[in-house]
Amino acid sequence: MIMDDGIAVAGKRNEEALLELSSGRLDRRTFLLGSAAGLGALGLTSCASPDVMIPAEMAALYGPVPNEKFPIPAVDLRKVDPKYWRRTVRYDSKEAAGTIIIDPANYYVYRIEGDGNATRYGANVSRPGFQWSGEAYVGRKAEWPTWTPPKEMIARQPEARKYARGMPGGLENPLGARVLYLYKNGVYTVCTIYSTSDPETIGDGVTSGCTGLLSQDMIHLYARTPIKTKVVMLRA
Repeated sequence: MIMDDGIAVAGKRNEEALLELSSGRLDRRTFLLGSAAGLGALGLTSCASPDVMIPAEMAALYGPVPNEKFPIPAVDLRKVDPKYWRRTVRYDSKEAAGTIIIDPANYYVYRIEGDGNATRYGANVSRPGFQWSGEAYVGRKAEWPTWTPPKEMIARQPEARKYARGMPGGLENPLGARVLYLYKNGVYTVCTIYSTSDPETIGDGVTSGCTGLLSQDMIHLYARTPIKTKVVMLRA
């Protein structure tokens, strides 16, 4: 991996692994982690107890989103530790309102709201070997983006060949409902903030440089994030 001012600007190998981030159904966990060894590492340590009480307001926040181009089902919050549910928190920062701060050590993404407050989202983050820190900005945004597996991935996972010309947006698409593409000095860093429909990944290090939010959280953040928004990745 090539590091540029603390940001992972990787070559084809990292881009291949990055694009295997999966909220889709095409062997979801295999694409998410990119290896059988990674699969074994993906535990359910972040999951809440099956009998956890789900507050009505949380059930509403993470309920179905029927008016999307591809209707999004409700999140099974029993699979997400309650500490990762979206909420407004006190968060002292010198950053301007609107800035996004990613805290990979604690699996949180913050949007600074001002007056010492922030919206906090639970997240999945980079696994060891793909962690980075530094500043970037949102250089591009997309709703229900097309996903195209690189040729290296197709060679390793032939089942991806059918998407060589691009996998249209949809619930099966690994990039999910919304994506924020992170740039540095005008160059795409090969890292994103994306949406996942895999609640089991929240609170875990599973990606290749990207940060994933539950689809409902990502839609909420995306709508409030213009191009050029500053993004700060803290050290893991």
